[in-house]
Amino acid sequence: MRKVSPSGLKLSPALILVALAAIAVIVFLSTSFFVVDQTERAVVTTFGRFTKVAEPGLHYKIPFGIQKSYAVKTEVVQTEQFGFRTEKTGVATATMYSEQRFPEESTMLTGDLNIVDVEWIIQYKINDPKAWLFNTSDRHKTIRDISQSVLNLLVGDRTILGVMGPERTAIQESAVQMMNEIFSSYGLGIQVTQVQLQNIVPPKGVQDAFEDVNKAIQDMNRLINEGKEAYNAEIPKAKGEADRLVEVAMGYATERVNKASGDVARFNSVYEEYRKAPDVTRQRLYYEMMDEVFKGEEGVELIDKRFTNFLPLKNLDSRGGAASGEAQR
Repeated sequence: MRKVSPSGLKLSPALILVALAAIAVIVFLSTSFFVVDQTERAVVTTFGRFTKVAEPGLHYKIPFGIQKSYAVKTEVVQTEQFGFRTEKTGVATATMYSEQRFPEESTMLTGDLNIVDVEWIIQYKINDPKAWLFNTSDRHKTIRDISQSVLNLLVGDRTILGVMGPERTAIQESAVQMMNEIFSSYGLGIQVTQVQLQNIVPPKGVQDAFEDVNKAIQDMNRLINEGKEAYNAEIPKAKGEADRLVEVAMGYATERVNKASGDVARFNSVYEEYRKAPDVTRQRLYYEMMDEVFKGEEGVELIDKRFTNFLPLKNLDSRGGAASGEAQR
């Protein structure tokens, strides 16, 4: 006697076999082939044991769950955020951030014992799919814990002004290097590509006071820069004036030396002539001296030192005249 379905249709054994065969084929095909995207690598396991890593494309595997494939995003940059969360990102629209803050992630102690709130992100790529799947049980927590530990260490070695200013780039570069070393030692299978410090501010309770201090520091730096500008403007001018005075002094010294050398040469020549004829030279020098002393004078009268008699003088009037006599000693 044939079986009748509730709908009234008769199911023959041949039809049942065809249906079972179709289901088996569908299961076989669905569990035998898998496609790996260009941004992925697939880890294939046999009875749960690692077999191979499949590259992008269509691949075959043993069906019915004997072999399984796990897609791993190896070409996609993944991001972890600390101290804040992004609610919405987009190219056409502005990025929206959550109002909630996470001080347990961002509050840190600096090397000069100041508290600072640091928000940052890390970006990484999976470079070893096998290690990523099998070496660590809680990958997400491991990445976050190590990242927080490294950044706390780097911030704790610097002052608050250094963290907020000139040391920012050094912290980012050192964090990338240290995180990669630790992740490599753990065999996590990832490569950190970037650490970026987003927002660095003091805690809310002291933010106003810190801004006042920061403003004072900026004013100090501005005054220092203005002083350096004034220094750079005046020092070259003063050096130029000093060089000019030195050149004038050297010229004056050269002039005096040359004049003294000329006087010495003239004296030596006179002295040589004096040695040859002392009386003539003495008398000539006397006349030259008297001519120099009374040059330009008028109405000059010479008397002897004892005031006993007037000496006959040569008429020194500019109109000339005969000499009245010679001076007597």
